[in-house]
Amino acid sequence: MLRQNLILFFRNIKKHKSTFLINIIGLSSGLACVFLIALWVLDEIQVDRFHENDEYLYQVWNKFESREGPRVLNWTPNILAETMANKLPEVKYAVSQTVPAQFAKVPLHVNNKVIKTGGVFAGKDYFNMFSYPLIQGDKDQVLEGTNSIVISESLANQLFGSLDRVIGKVIEWDAMGMLEKHQVSGVFKDIPSNSTTQFDFILPLATYKKGIIHNGEKNDWVNNNPITYILLNEGTNVEEFAAKIENFSKLQNKDVTADLIMTKYSSNYLYGNFENGKQVSGRMNYIYLFSCIALFILIIACINFMNLSTANASRRLKEIGVKKALGSKRTTLITQYFGESVMTAFISLLLALLVVFLFIPQFNIITGKALSLSFDPLIFGLLLLIALFTGILAGSYPALHLSRFKPVTILRGQLKNSWGEVWVRKGLVIFQFSLSIILIIAVLLVSQQVAYVQSKNLGMDKDNVVYFRQEGHLRQNAEAFLEELKGVPNVVNAAMTSQNIIGTNINTTGGLVWTGNEEERQSRFKELRIGHDFIETMDMKLKEGRSFSRQFPADSAAIVFNETAIKMMGIENPIGKTIRYGSTQYSIIGVLNDFHFQSFREVVHPMFFRLNNNRSNLEFVVRIAGGTEKETLAKLKASYAKFNPGYVFEHRFLDADFQAQYASEQQVVSLSKYFAGLAILISCLGLFGLARHTAERRRKEISIRKVLGQSASQITMMLSGEFTKLVLIAIGIAVPVAYVLGSNWLSGFAYRIPLKGWYFIGAGCIALFVALLTVGSQAIGAANKNPVDGLKEE
Repeated sequence: MLRQNLILFFRNIKKHKSTFLINIIGLSSGLACVFLIALWVLDEIQVDRFHENDEYLYQVWNKFESREGPRVLNWTPNILAETMANKLPEVKYAVSQTVPAQFAKVPLHVNNKVIKTGGVFAGKDYFNMFSYPLIQGDKDQVLEGTNSIVISESLANQLFGSLDRVIGKVIEWDAMGMLEKHQVSGVFKDIPSNSTTQFDFILPLATYKKGIIHNGEKNDWVNNNPITYILLNEGTNVEEFAAKIENFSKLQNKDVTADLIMTKYSSNYLYGNFENGKQVSGRMNYIYLFSCIALFILIIACINFMNLSTANASRRLKEIGVKKALGSKRTTLITQYFGESVMTAFISLLLALLVVFLFIPQFNIITGKALSLSFDPLIFGLLLLIALFTGILAGSYPALHLSRFKPVTILRGQLKNSWGEVWVRKGLVIFQFSLSIILIIAVLLVSQQVAYVQSKNLGMDKDNVVYFRQEGHLRQNAEAFLEELKGVPNVVNAAMTSQNIIGTNINTTGGLVWTGNEEERQSRFKELRIGHDFIETMDMKLKEGRSFSRQFPADSAAIVFNETAIKMMGIENPIGKTIRYGSTQYSIIGVLNDFHFQSFREVVHPMFFRLNNNRSNLEFVVRIAGGTEKETLAKLKASYAKFNPGYVFEHRFLDADFQAQYASEQQVVSLSKYFAGLAILISCLGLFGLARHTAERRRKEISIRKVLGQSASQITMMLSGEFTKLVLIAIGIAVPVAYVLGSNWLSGFAYRIPLKGWYFIGAGCIALFVALLTVGSQAIGAANKNPVDGLKEE
C-alpha cells in the first residue's frame, strides 16, 4: 500500500507540475521564514540565561516617587550590596558593579603597548555569582584588595602574546589622567555573545570606591552610582523577600527617599521597560511580533496548499470513487492524503533549509546576530515538528474533505461543489490577504515612525558633531588642547563635558531646594556637568538668560535649566533666582528650550547644567563644518597625536549614537519589509493557482461566451471580478485590525506620527494591484484562447 501511494504521489506531481510547483514554492518560502525567525527567537530568549545561578540571580533597582510618577533607576547606593549581604540572611552573595558604558574604552598599558578596551569594577564575589569561568586564578580571591585586575583570554593574548605565566604581570590603566598599576590575578574565558554585559577586564570595586571618595562623593546611602546584584539562597520565597527589602534603604538612613525593587537578572533583556514602577515588556514585544509574523506566513502558505488541493479535487474524484468502490476505507484515504501532504512538506523542508543556508548571512547583517544553522537536537527536533505540523495543517482540509465523498455519487458525475466548500475557499483567500495587508500597514507605520524620529528637530543640532575621550596626557593639557581644536580649520566650535549628551546614562539626581519647595525632595532631574562653550557647540537655543561665560568668574555657582524643569518647579521669572543643591547656592542664569537627549519613547525630563572643573570633564565635543568631515578629522587626528603621543584617536559621531537608540525599530523595518513582501508573494502564488484552476474549470463557459459575442476584455473583467471582491473584503477586515495594532504600538512613543488614512489606503491599493496583476495574467490568457478548443473538450 505504501509503495502504491508513493507511485500515485509521484504520478500526480508529474501530471500536475504547476500545482505542485506552486505548493512547493509557497511552503518552502513559508518554512524558510519560520526557521529564520525561530533561530532569532531562540537566540533572544537565551540571552543571559547561561548563568548556573540564573534561578536566584536578581538585580536591585531604586524606585523614586516623583511628580512625574514612579521612576526606576539602576543606580543604587554605594553601600547597598555589602549591607544586604551582612543583614539579610536570604542573600547568599551581593555585589556592586559599575555600568559597562562608564568604562567602555579604557587605555591599558603593557610596556610600550596601549590597547583600548572595555571593563567594569565589581565586588569580590562577582565570579561566585556569574558564570564567567576562570582559566587562571581563584574566584574567591581574584578581586581582593585594590591592585588586582582580572582579564579575558583574548585580552591576555593581545597584551602578552599567550596565557603563559600571566598571573602577577603588571598592567597600567589610565585612571583620570594617572597611570594606576594593577597585577593580573586571574584570566577568564571570553564573555559569550549572548551576554548583555560585555567587558574584557574587571577591577576590584574597592579601587572604584577609593576613587569615588577622592572625587568628593561619599560611600553612603544618599549617593547612588553602581548597579547592585544579589544571589538568593535556594528555596527563598522571592515574593516575600521582595516585599521585605522594599523599605530596606529607608530603614538604614532617614534621608533616603527611594524604595527598592528587584527583577530577575535574565529577564532584564526581554523585559527592559518600566511602567508605574513595574517591569513590563521591552524586546519581548519583538519576539511576540515576529512569532506572529512567522505564524501568519506559515498559515498563509498552508492556506495556499489547502485551497489548491481542494480546488483540484475534481481531478482526483474518479481515483477516489474507484478506490472506495474496491473497498478502501475512509481512514485509508485520509492516511494517503495526509501522507502526501506531509511528504510535500518535507520536500519543502529540504528546500527551505537550502534557502536558510543561503540567506542566513544576510539575515545576520540585518539583525546584528551571529546565527548559524546548527543541527543540534533542539534545532533539528524543532524543524521536524514544524514540517510535520505544516504538513498536517496544510493537508487536513483536503484529506478530510476528499475522503468523505460517496463512490456512487462520484462515479455518476453527480458531485457538485457545495456552497460550504466554495465559501471556505473564499474565506481562506480573504484571511490570507487580510494578514498580508496588516503586514504591509505595519511596515508603513514602523518605517514612517523611524523616519519621523530621525528627522524631527531635537532642539539641538546633532549633525557633524564628533566626540572622543579625554585620556592620557590630555588631562594635564585639556585647556591647551581645546584651544588647539578651536584653531583647526573647519572646526566651528569645541567644548568639554562630563559625558555624552545622548543616551540613558546621564546622571539623575534630586535634593534641589527652591522657594516654595523647601521640604520637597522627590523631584528628579537629569544633570550634566559641562565646560564653557558646550551649549553653543551643541547649538542649543536659550529661551531666556545666557549660558556660561569665561567673562563671569562667578559662574562656578551658576546653573542653567531646561524649559521642562522650570515648568515643573513652577518658578516665574527664573533669571536671577537661587536654588540650593547640596550645601551650595546656585543662581539661575539661563533657561534652554527643551531638547531631546533620549529616544522619542521618553518625554523630555527636567534637566540642569552646571559648570564643571577640568578634572571631571571626560570628553571633548567638536562641531565641524558640513562637507569637510574627512579632511577635518585628519587634522583633528594630527592635533591629538601631538598632544597625546602613544594613544589612538578614536572618535564617534553624535548623530550615530542618536540613531543607535532606534536600532530595534530599524531592524523591525528591514525585516518587516522582507516578511510583508514574502506574505504577498505567497498569497499571490495561491491566487495564481486558484485563478488558473478557475479558468480551466470554466473553459467551456468562456468559449461559449466568446462565440456569443463577448469580448476578451469583458471575459477578463468577469474572471478578475470574483477575486477582486475577495481582496476588497480582506481590505475591509484588515484596516480596522491594523489601526488598533498600530495605535497600541505607537503608544510606546512619547512623540509619534499621527495615523493617516493614506497608510491604510496605500496598503490596500498595493495588495489590490498585486492581486489584479496576478489574476489578470491568467484571466487574459484564458480570454484569448481559441473557443473551438474549449468546445471540443468533453
